[in-house]
Amino acid sequence: MIRLEDILKDIIRALGFLSRIPFPGRFFAGHDGSMRRTSGAFAIAGALIALPPALLLGLLLHLGVKPELSALLALALQIGLTGGLHEDGLADCADGLGGGRTRERALEIMKDSRLGAYGGLALILSLGLRTEALAGLAPHGPVAAGLAMVAVNAAARAAMVWHWSALAPARVGGVAAAVGQPSGSAVIVALSSGLLIYGVATIHAYGWGVALAGALAAMLASWLLARLVRGKIQGHTGDTLGASEQICEIALYVALVITT
Repeated sequence: MIRLEDILKDIIRALGFLSRIPFPGRFFAGHDGSMRRTSGAFAIAGALIALPPALLLGLLLHLGVKPELSALLALALQIGLTGGLHEDGLADCADGLGGGRTRERALEIMKDSRLGAYGGLALILSLGLRTEALAGLAPHGPVAAGLAMVAVNAAARAAMVWHWSALAPARVGGVAAAVGQPSGSAVIVALSSGLLIYGVATIHAYGWGVALAGALAAMLASWLLARLVRGKIQGHTGDTLGASEQICEIALYVALVITT
């Protein structure tokens, strides 16, 4: 029987893994660091992480601040809360997949902390596309723009869990391998909760058609990235997990703004 206390612990542990938000040590006491079950709470954690940036975005837009600046400040807060965890993964993944001719070389580059041209370009495009897309949602009102941030962050974390479960670890001693593969039930919980949060928020703000277009774009982008990663390095790493979250965010924001 699943207890409410266990659900709360999973959510807080997921927040601890995905963000820099501090939590009391009692929630992690006796926990071995495994994400097999905790990953099921990633979508809910993503929505909670997005709440402060979404509120900031809505407030700035309500006060008449320019949409581009409002969106950039909201994304800056989001990056601050996560410590740039997913952006770092995107940059390393882009450097490895773009610069590594062989599987071994790609993994070696991804492990290197230095930023290369591919990684730099990926970061610029990610921040630029998300900022412009969020600013493009501003005409629908502060509430709708804020709901988009919550919906997209929940769905993107769910997509990350899917990517994690769909591919085997590329490195036996990697971070992603060390914390374990998500269990089947965790994948189902993450995908269903992510879809529920995304669906409720986007349908309320933009309607069924827009919500469906965003979901299809996210699924296609996630599948294409997984296919590329499987072909290049034959498995996931912590960096490809971060990249999958970022790719899904970009696909969702762009699809939402194009179809509204």
